[in-house]
Amino acid sequence: MSEPFYTARARIEKVEGVHRRARLESGTVIEIGVHGPIKEHYRLAGPDLPLPVDYLVAATGA
Repeated sequence: MSEPFYTARARIEKVEGVHRRARLESGTVIEIGVHGPIKEHYRLAGPDLPLPVDYLVAATGA
């Protein structure tokens, strides 16, 4: 098996409830949580924040 040519490094911290903060090695900070129908269905409180899958979909289009 070949050696990896890239390793992603990120730190995830729990802020409150389902709110998470991701810090990338570059210094970029990403706020992650829930919004819309998922938030309503589970009756969650807090700010509307993008789901982790929202970032994955956006990255796929990049």
